[in-house]
Amino acid sequence: MAAQPTTQPIGVRRSVCLQGFTTWKVGGPAEWFAEPGSQAELIRLAAWATSAGLPWRCIGAGSNLLIADGGLAGLTLCNRRLQGSHSDSQDGWVEAEAGEPIPTLARKAAKAGLHGLEWAVGIPGTVGGAVVMNAGAQGGCTADWLHSVRLLDPSRPDQPFSLEARDLDFAYRHSRLQAEPLVVLSARFRLAAGHDPAEITARTSANLHSRTSTQPYQQPSCGSVFRNPEPRKAGQLIEALGLKGLSVGGAQVSALHANFIVNTGNAQASDIDALILLVQERVHREHGITLHTEVKRLGFEGLDVLRPGP
Repeated sequence: MAAQPTTQPIGVRRSVCLQGFTTWKVGGPAEWFAEPGSQAELIRLAAWATSAGLPWRCIGAGSNLLIADGGLAGLTLCNRRLQGSHSDSQDGWVEAEAGEPIPTLARKAAKAGLHGLEWAVGIPGTVGGAVVMNAGAQGGCTADWLHSVRLLDPSRPDQPFSLEARDLDFAYRHSRLQAEPLVVLSARFRLAAGHDPAEITARTSANLHSRTSTQPYQQPSCGSVFRNPEPRKAGQLIEALGLKGLSVGGAQVSALHANFIVNTGNAQASDIDALILLVQERVHREHGITLHTEVKRLGFEGLDVLRPGP
C-alpha cells in the first residue's frame, strides 16, 4: 500500500471494504475511497491523488468487475452518485452523467417516446460502464446510439475533454477505453424521436421480462461473464459440457444460465477467478475455443495467467 498523504480532501475515507460496491459482493478494501457527487468533485479528487502520487481508478455500479481479495492500493473513486440526465424529446438528444444507471436512462427515454435504448433496461451497470464496454443486449448496443463522451485523462485530471463515438474504435463489447486509462464523465446519445411512449415503454418492459426470466437476477453476479465467440454463444458452449452447477468454493456456474457465475453466499474473489479459468480451460480443451471475459479484473497484478478480459 502507498504511504499516507499528509492531507486528504473531505469525503475521502481510509480502508473501505469494496464488497458492497460490486454486484458479485466480493473484493478486499480500498486503501482510500470516495464517492464524488459531481464531475467537479471527481476532477478535484483525481487531481489530489495525482499530486499525492497515489494510483487511482474509477468504478461504477461494480458490475463486470472482479476486485481481488487483497483490495486496491491508492484511491478508488465510485461514480454511482454521479447521476442525472436530460433529454430533448423533439430532436432525440439525451445527455447523462457517467453514474446514471443505464436501465434508468432506458426507462426515461421510453417515457419520452425516444427509441434506441430499449435493449439496455436489463443491463446491470452505469452509462459510463456501458460506454467503456460497448454494452449491448437484445440486438442493440451502446455504439449504435452514442454521439460523444466527456472524458478525464488521469495524467491531466484538470483538463476534461470530449471524443465523438467514431473515435472510440467500437466493436463487439469493445472500445478503446478498455485499453486506455480514460475515465468517462458523461455521455451524449442521439436517439430516434417521435415514437409513441406507451409502445416504447411496453417494448422496454418486455425486454426486461425476457432477461429476468432467463438469467439469475436473484443471486449476486456480474451479468454475462464471457463474450460470445460469434457465431457461437458462450452459454451454449458451457452448458453443452455439463458445467452448469460447477463450483469452486462459493462461486458457481449458474444452473439457470451457463454464462453467469453466481456468488452462492460465501464466495471469495479468488473462487470466482479460479472458476473462470476452469471454465475457459474446459471449453478450450473440448471445443478449441478461447472464451474471452467481459469482466475487468482489478488488484490481480502479478497473478494473471489466462482470463483475458477487456
